[in-house]
Amino acid sequence: MTVTSANTSTSIFRLSPLIRITLLTLYVALTAPLPFLSQVTAAPIPPALLWVGISIGLVGLYAVLTERVIVNDQEIQVTYPAWVPRFFRKGWILPWSDVKELKPRSTGQGGLVYYFLSQDGKAYLLPMRVAGFARLVKIVEAKTGINTTDVRPLAQPWMYIILLGFTLLLLLVDGWTIATALTTGQLN
Repeated sequence: MTVTSANTSTSIFRLSPLIRITLLTLYVALTAPLPFLSQVTAAPIPPALLWVGISIGLVGLYAVLTERVIVNDQEIQVTYPAWVPRFFRKGWILPWSDVKELKPRSTGQGGLVYYFLSQDGKAYLLPMRVAGFARLVKIVEAKTGINTTDVRPLAQPWMYIILLGFTLLLLLVDGWTIATALTTGQLN
């Protein structure tokens, strides 16, 4: 989304909907069966407590997934909505004039992430999972003069499509398992 006024142009980049949906669905697929399994196995942790924990975790995950990147003529900013506590996710602001370079770093899985290095030596992670990443990179290049030709997203959309497909299969297995337990009377 781009907002233009008389003097400045502001663009807002949100996390890719494909990534958000995939991660939220995966969380549900991995955690939803736990209260049912707790009840069937007579585990010492009551199902109600598991539902509370799962709900808190879902809100926390959703909060992380509300990240926004705001760029204008003066700065780049990573921010979260007001309901997300600052101790949980702070965000950051970096004026374009303070950007010294864009430095690649390899991840433990063999990918590359990029950090803005400021004039005072601080590092700020370039958000790479936003919708419109290519446009964000072009804005970074235009505002900083740094060559961004080799900057690519950390994960390609097809990777999240495959993960979403397997997550939907997992949900089907979860549903079948829970339904089987309910119909055979193992759950009360």
